[in-house]
Amino acid sequence: MTSPPGVARPTIGLNADLGEGAGADERLLAVVTAASIACGGHAGDEHSMRVAVASAAARGVAVGAHPSYADRSGFGRTDLDVSVPVLRRQLLDQVRALGRVADDAGVTVSHLKAHGALYNAAMVRDDLAQLLTEIAATALTDPLPVLALPGSVLAEVASRSGIPVVREGFADRAMRPDGTLVPRGEPGAVLHDAREVRSRMADLAAVVDTICVHGDTPGALLLAQAARDGLREAGYLVGARPGGQPR
Repeated sequence: MTSPPGVARPTIGLNADLGEGAGADERLLAVVTAASIACGGHAGDEHSMRVAVASAAARGVAVGAHPSYADRSGFGRTDLDVSVPVLRRQLLDQVRALGRVADDAGVTVSHLKAHGALYNAAMVRDDLAQLLTEIAATALTDPLPVLALPGSVLAEVASRSGIPVVREGFADRAMRPDGTLVPRGEPGAVLHDAREVRSRMADLAAVVDTICVHGDTPGALLLAQAARDGLREAGYLVGARPGGQPR
């Protein structure tokens, strides 16, 4: 698909969750336009954050914070019963740790994206949506846009609070009719067919601002390339953020 003469092509982001030890970060950074970097909750430490931030900056890739429940053994994909005050401190520590690394590298943190079970829970739970909105507003000097599923509780709470919302879709995940992600334990929850990913980009891009490929999904690089190809075929410029410069 091409835009009519004189009509600007829409811009969409392509992001990946990185710094998680999956081993494909450098290659993915050549394809994506934004990286959400693990900052110690489910994965990552100061060294991995420094490597990821430096690599992203060298590629012109936007850097975001990717905090989670403090759950390294479960990779942040287990629902945990954590009090809001404890979780607030954990998330602040994670986001601020990445903020310090970014400051040292001369990089601005561009967004906040929760990981795993926390991400999914914040899409439907008001208390966690309120908490993530608070973290986005206060963790660093400037408020951070939040990545959220379209129509989710988090998107609504953040928007009401004046926090910019970046609507996110997933190239490598199946969705339920209500717009939430199919749980990973269910058949077909994670997509592995690059042709399927490529073919679904036009429909997905019509309702989101950025599309994610998980860095730890097997074949992540191939899926990211397929997503990028599908977006371009659908008439989109792939940029760091809506209205950003294309890559």
